Amino acid sequence: MPGFVRTAVLLAPQFMEYIITLGGLAYYLIALVCAWRLSQRRASAAPLSARALPPLSILKPLCGAEPELEECLQSFFVQDYPTYELLFAVRTDIDPAVDVVNRLRRKYPNIPVRLLYTGEPPYANAKVYSMELMAAAAQHDLLVITDSDTAVAPDYLHSLASAFNDPQVGAATNLYRGVGRGDFWAWLEALGMSTEFMAGVVVAECLEGMKFTLGPSMAIRRACLNAIGGFAKMRDYLADDFVLGHWAEAAGWRVALSPHVVKHHVSTTGFMRTFKHRLRWNRSTRFSRPAGYLGQGFTYGFIWALGFFLLSPTWLTGTLLAAAFVLRLALATVVGAKLLSDRTVYAGLAFLPCQDLLSFASWLGGFVSREIVWRDERFRLLDDGRFQLVTARLRRVNF
Repeated sequence: MPGFVRTAVLLAPQFMEYIITLGGLAYYLIALVCAWRLSQRRASAAPLSARALPPLSILKPLCGAEPELEECLQSFFVQDYPTYELLFAVRTDIDPAVDVVNRLRRKYPNIPVRLLYTGEPPYANAKVYSMELMAAAAQHDLLVITDSDTAVAPDYLHSLASAFNDPQVGAATNLYRGVGRGDFWAWLEALGMSTEFMAGVVVAECLEGMKFTLGPSMAIRRACLNAIGGFAKMRDYLADDFVLGHWAEAAGWRVALSPHVVKHHVSTTGFMRTFKHRLRWNRSTRFSRPAGYLGQGFTYGFIWALGFFLLSPTWLTGTLLAAAFVLRLALATVVGAKLLSDRTVYAGLAFLPCQDLLSFASWLGGFVSREIVWRDERFRLLDDGRFQLVTARLRRVNF
């Protein structure tokens, strides 16, 4: 083998490390610019007048009395909004969430509320079945779907409705910040939501526009929902929030990102449970949007720089590591603390390396298998983002 070829072969891995590390640094810089642009747009947004606010139907699938459920649900009963209704869905009347809903109904008798019992879902995605039944019962044409662990401010509906002032907007979603309500591992996962995942959302919206929605808060016009085939079309998809926005955009509607921030509570406790939750999300993302999942690797600039330095400790790799660390801290501060108003980020800056290592490990784990555990059942993910049951749970629990 000629000498120059041998040298090229030996240097190829190091060259790739440089490319990936520099790509990570570039991502941090792009994310900072995108976050600044979004904050400027939010500052200049004009609210709608009360006359222009359309009536809304809020759909909330429930499963059990999870931690902070009453606090989260109550935030939807106290909305500063003229006309809206709340629809809840559980499988049976013995679900503990029923008592929580009934307490709130008595406390806020002026809010129209309906509680639906769905029975056993015929769909792989039980949440989608609940959404379909609630949409059929809803009185209004603008549907708002939020997770049970989402809490909102009183002006949430007003801000979300503003996105639909544009008739081309068929769906909308919200920024959110993580709120750790369990142990250290839940808090660390919430830190990752506020400082890592939301940064990726901001970059995606800035560079190519929104082509997906986010589960904690999404809204859709009934006309747009009908155009994409209704909720029933999502019956076999795990990432129903992704396909809702993706199909809406593909059908010619615009998907809006509301800069209004909601809270997404993280109550999972224990290292293994939170890590499995990360794995499930990563594997779902890998099969829902494979190209984007590969690109996600460039968002771990600090981890690549750290690995590069440990393998080859030189002044250059040390400089790259220092630059990556500073930019990572800046991104966490600008996105998490400033854009999302998550003041807990300041206390979490020292733990960012730990959070990023766990996130990177779960990203790699997303490539290893196509199986996930969800609601005590094992599923197999298919190449087009659908999933199918592999092993039924041994004990029956409500969705």
